[in-house]
Amino acid sequence: MGFRLPGIVNSKQILQQGHKVAEAKNVPKGYFAVYVGEVTNKRFLVPISYLKSPSFQNLLSQAEEEFGFDHATGGLTIPCTEEAFTELTYSLNCS
Repeated sequence: MGFRLPGIVNSKQILQQGHKVAEAKNVPKGYFAVYVGEVTNKRFLVPISYLKSPSFQNLLSQAEEEFGFDHATGGLTIPCTEEAFTELTYSLNCS
C-alpha cells in the first residue's frame, strides 16, 4: 500500500556525472536534496523549513559525523533507512 507525503518529492537516483548538474538545477526554491538509504541512495527533496526541527538537525549532525561535507552526489547523504527517514518527515509534516 503506497501513500504520498506532500512535503517530500521522490526522484530518480543520479547515475551519471552529466545528470548531476541537471538534477541540481531541478531543485525547487525552498527545498534541498538529500540522499537516503543503506544500500542504494534514494533522492528526496526536503523543504527548508525542516531545518528548524531539532530531530532533523540531529539527523544532519549524524550525517556530518559519518560523511562530512564532501558529497559526490551533490546533495547531503543521510545515514538512515528510507523507512526511518519517511517516518521522520511524515511526523514533521503533521506538526
